[in-house]
Amino acid sequence: YKALLKDASISYIFTDIAKVDMQQHLPIIVDFWEMVLFDALTYKKNAIQPHLVLNQKSKFEKHHFDTWLGYFNKTVDELFEGNVAFMAKQKAKSIATIMQIKIAQVK
Repeated sequence: YKALLKDASISYIFTDIAKVDMQQHLPIIVDFWEMVLFDALTYKKNAIQPHLVLNQKSKFEKHHFDTWLGYFNKTVDELFEGNVAFMAKQKAKSIATIMQIKIAQVK
């Protein structure tokens, strides 16, 4: 998230709109990805709902998802390799697509 938070095209969502405390948010993200990639029972929240609320405050556009996905993929490629890394990128793309569909349905 360090690079993402330096990108003005998307960082404002985290800093100004959501006012994310990264020390609190990172363990939630870890739990989420452990669930997605390893079927861990660590994440028990609704990942879409907070994004729907944020979208009411500041509309998410396709470029936001593309930017997030670009940083996600770059980070995975830099730090990991193999089947789980490939699956993480595929799952991230699916999640971004589903998120965009759900947000569009609320409009």
